[in-house]
Amino acid sequence: MSVTANAAASVDEFPGINPWNLIWVALSVLCLAVAINTPSLWPLTFIHIFAGVLWTGIDLFMGFVMGPIMRQVPPPARRAIACRLMPKMLFLMLTLAAITGTAGWYLAGRVGFLALSWPQFAWVAGALVIITILTIQGLGVLLPINLKVYFELRKPHPDGARIAKLMRFYVYGVGFQGVLQIAIIVIMARFGSGL
Repeated sequence: MSVTANAAASVDEFPGINPWNLIWVALSVLCLAVAINTPSLWPLTFIHIFAGVLWTGIDLFMGFVMGPIMRQVPPPARRAIACRLMPKMLFLMLTLAAITGTAGWYLAGRVGFLALSWPQFAWVAGALVIITILTIQGLGVLLPINLKVYFELRKPHPDGARIAKLMRFYVYGVGFQGVLQIAIIVIMARFGSGL
């Protein structure tokens, strides 16, 4: 078997982007819709906290734990991990970000945070600014970089220089996201202790 055939075979063993993941995305959105339309605050609060903890925890774990580990493993192992991880992260992180922000907006409206006056509303404005930046950066910067790296890694002969260049931007973006995630935790703690 030729080297090219071996490379193609190894690429074929990596999972592609599975559209069946849209089923659990749809179920998550359905749960959010039910929580928004339920008179009790508990389901909406639970979904907001649960999705927010997962989103923040995964973001921080990927940035500060997996990032340094990935830089230390050999390139073939790094390629194998990234090609299996990225298709899952694509659906997971987008869903968590959308659900956290949407649930937070509806929750803030129902508990009266959107009707606060200054200076208390500054905390709400801070949360809105941070979630907007996180979402725009996630969808507009990190997601396209992830997809470009993923599709490059799936090629029989990935361009290492292109991947390295993309990953430099990605590392800075993830670091900035980590700082914003910590800031949003500070704001959420303030909400929890009362404005």
